[in-house]
Amino acid sequence: MPTPSHLTAFWMLAATALAAAPWPQYRGPSASGLDSSVSLPTTWNAETGTNIRWQAPIPGLAHASPILWDDRIYVATAVEAGKADLKVGLYGNIDSVPESGPVQWRLLALDRATGRILWNVLALEAVPRVKRHTKATHCNSTPATDGKRIVALFGSEGLFCFDREGKLLWKKDLGPMDSGYFQVPTAQWGFASSPVIHDGKVVVQCDVQKDSFLAVFDLADGRELWRTARKDVPTWGTPAVVVQGGRTQIAVNGWHHSGGYDFATGRELWKLDGGGDIPVPTPVFAHGLIYFTSAHGRLRPIRAIRADASGDITPAESGPANPASAAIVWNHDKKGNYMQTPIVIGEHVYACNDLGVLSCFDARTGEVRYSERVSKVSEGYTASPVSDGRHLFITSELGNVVVVPVGAAFSVVATNPLGETCLATPAITDGTLFFRTRGKLIAVAGR
Repeated sequence: MPTPSHLTAFWMLAATALAAAPWPQYRGPSASGLDSSVSLPTTWNAETGTNIRWQAPIPGLAHASPILWDDRIYVATAVEAGKADLKVGLYGNIDSVPESGPVQWRLLALDRATGRILWNVLALEAVPRVKRHTKATHCNSTPATDGKRIVALFGSEGLFCFDREGKLLWKKDLGPMDSGYFQVPTAQWGFASSPVIHDGKVVVQCDVQKDSFLAVFDLADGRELWRTARKDVPTWGTPAVVVQGGRTQIAVNGWHHSGGYDFATGRELWKLDGGGDIPVPTPVFAHGLIYFTSAHGRLRPIRAIRADASGDITPAESGPANPASAAIVWNHDKKGNYMQTPIVIGEHVYACNDLGVLSCFDARTGEVRYSERVSKVSEGYTASPVSDGRHLFITSELGNVVVVPVGAAFSVVATNPLGETCLATPAITDGTLFFRTRGKLIAVAGR
């Protein structure tokens, strides 16, 4: 029989678990990818169970990341008959998957302590309006929550809002989200930008083949508060809300139109032309700067832009320094990322590209500290790195998680296999890593 001291310890642990910091959207608070409150384990073994708290099967195929609030984990997925094809690895095929059957878009809630599924609700069953890439899914967008409501963007199937118990509160049909290669419009690749919640409002970036827009909806009832048209190629990045100096803006990645928009009205504050022509990474804010990167095409830059920028800040030409635009503090061509969102930890920016080359920059000056391969094995990298402030956790598409110490010197502490392919960015809270693999949700935690 438990002693009073054991019971006290149990309730203290339970209270701590419930008070764990939320991870409410793609890449956590402000898309930072960082939770430094508790150190994470650097080694684990999914086969033997070492440092594995639990593993829970998740139906369907999706790259949507898990999100967390209090004792709940929320996961979005797309379920279809049979096992959906998924081709990972390094290749340049632009093909779409030739599917024609119906898909079920679902939202699941799991118990954070045990992985037990609390509820599994069907949002919609239909034949997808748009095809997906061979490496993509019909559910790439990560949900977002404020603790009371959960919003899920299922691409062409619409924007859905649920309460904590899985009850559908409202939905919005945003029209077909035809995302694909702008040079070959028939190559449909699927939608991937995730919604963001800020101040009781939902931000949605929809850069598609035509009729692109940035919009804000009321979280309570789904009313559209404003919509601003955008003219750019299809993009897959999640918008970022940046608050500084009394100004709240929405920063968006793009090729011809990266920029900032006033959160309250949608008015354009600044814009920048140029970069990679298939923009995917999300802007990240730190040190008064917004960090952007994009790839494909000639430049593949990573750059730091002042958060108080205004007007058209496009420089006359690109390069390590941009004297033509004081708003661009530093810039490096050909060192940017294709799929992964960079991460800022202390005085450094870390960016790992799809080949597994990790570059470390001085966050304020852009000086390169190192640029090294994280693995001798050739494999692709799609998931974005996350950190506990002590180590970086970098996940390959084959499910190998490389652990790199934070700092200006490169080394590899460990490489831990998950046992399945993994293209979703993990979530962190209370000293636990949550990986969404091909068919599971895996909780990794030390004792």
